[in-house]
Amino acid sequence: MNIWDIFVAIILGIVEGLTEYAPVSSTGHMIIVDDVWLKSKELLTPEAANTFKVVIQLGSILAVAIVFKDRILNLLGVKKNMTEEQKSGNRLSIAQIAVGLVPAAVLGFLFEDYIDQYLFSVHTVAVGLIAGAVLMLAADWINRRTETTDSVDRMTYKQALGMGLFQCLALWPGFSRSGSTISGGVILGLNHRAAADFTFIMAIPIMMGASLLSLIKNWAYLSADLFPFFITGFISAFIVALFVVRFFLRLINKIKLVPFAIYRIILGLLLFILFL
Repeated sequence: MNIWDIFVAIILGIVEGLTEYAPVSSTGHMIIVDDVWLKSKELLTPEAANTFKVVIQLGSILAVAIVFKDRILNLLGVKKNMTEEQKSGNRLSIAQIAVGLVPAAVLGFLFEDYIDQYLFSVHTVAVGLIAGAVLMLAADWINRRTETTDSVDRMTYKQALGMGLFQCLALWPGFSRSGSTISGGVILGLNHRAAADFTFIMAIPIMMGASLLSLIKNWAYLSADLFPFFITGFISAFIVALFVVRFFLRLINKIKLVPFAIYRIILGLLLFILFL
């Protein structure tokens, strides 16, 4: 590996860490940063490049799992650092997470090949970015007029299912998993922080499962000479995602979704201009 290879791995890891959990679409950013500028597929085979993106996604997943480690332990029955709300008996359950996961898991399984074949293009990503931005603006507008659930421990099964249905929108590349589910949660009566908490917790099993399955399918492309490239990207994605998730959760109730929506519209228009 040379210095440029290390640079590419670090930058792609940073892009993954910055965008995987922010409601801005990691897919759209990867297209701009990688396909237009860094061109990792010129350094790696297409299969190895795709495997690399799975590996750096695992770095982001590990980061969010660490941020929510106490919550995960409580879900598994290990009572640790429980809030007063949780001690009183109101707490998020594994069953609610399962309810939220089912819709996207079923649709993703049924339409995976169609999505991979027909929806992964610059123009579909641009459409997803702009459509997702409209949804986010609508969510913030509706939220100002409705009562909100201020804790993920108080959310209902109906809200969990509703957020799961909104998550299906993220099957369209560029829509953003966090953008669609946080917007859905806000529309359904959660405040932004509660919606973000459920979004990130729900993302851990579905993203971990999808990433590990993809990694197993592409295991043959993980050669020893690529290990430094892969581990560099993994570490940079993990470190950046760790800071981004914590920062995002602190701010989301204050800044809402409007700034992200504006950014997405600009990015979507930029993609249309660059790739017309």
